[in-house]
Amino acid sequence: QAQLVESGGGLAQAGGSLRLSCAASGRTFRSYTMSWFRQAPGKEREFVAAISWSGGVTLYADSVKGRFTISRDNAKNMVYLQMNSLKPEDTAVYYCAARLGRLTTHMGEYDDWGQGTQVTVSS
Repeated sequence: QAQLVESGGGLAQAGGSLRLSCAASGRTFRSYTMSWFRQAPGKEREFVAAISWSGGVTLYADSVKGRFTISRDNAKNMVYLQMNSLKPEDTAVYYCAARLGRLTTHMGEYDDWGQGTQVTVSS
């Protein structure tokens, strides 16, 4: 199974930018669907973005579409989430997730998870 480690979280002001990174290890990284989820205090974990194994198909939550961009570099076993025009409601722990299969927004269908990285956006 994939081992995932997130980095790049931190503190930003509203309107600012951050880039999250997910370093993956695994024998079949190039076959993984990769995604980002987030969880704010007191709320359920929610889907943010996903990318197919080839990078040719992406999905975004309506709340981040146009502001966030997911990408991957299979040669480096890396997945990224570029976060622009940040809002206070983006404050959450962000998790990288992986699965062997079709793109999905459903948390329960992902097999492997990172430990998360905190993103805090001040007003």
